[in-house]
Amino acid sequence: MKKVFSIVMVAALATAFVACGPSAEEKAKMEERAKQVADSIAAAISASMNEVPTETAPVDSAAATTAPTETTAPAH
Repeated sequence: MKKVFSIVMVAALATAFVACGPSAEEKAKMEERAKQVADSIAAAISASMNEVPTETAPVDSAAATTAPTETTAPAH
């Protein structure tokens, strides 16, 4: 009976440690880290949206307004 009682007590203690979860200090650290990551992502998105392209491809206005002159032969 002592062995059964010992096994039940060890199981209860193991369950108690696992069920407690993170401490308040650990939760605060996780929240702080999550805030840092969110701020970093927001800063990267903001920076990428505010970037001005340094090189732009020139627009060929003649090509945009002219109809294609090449025709294809009908298939036989």
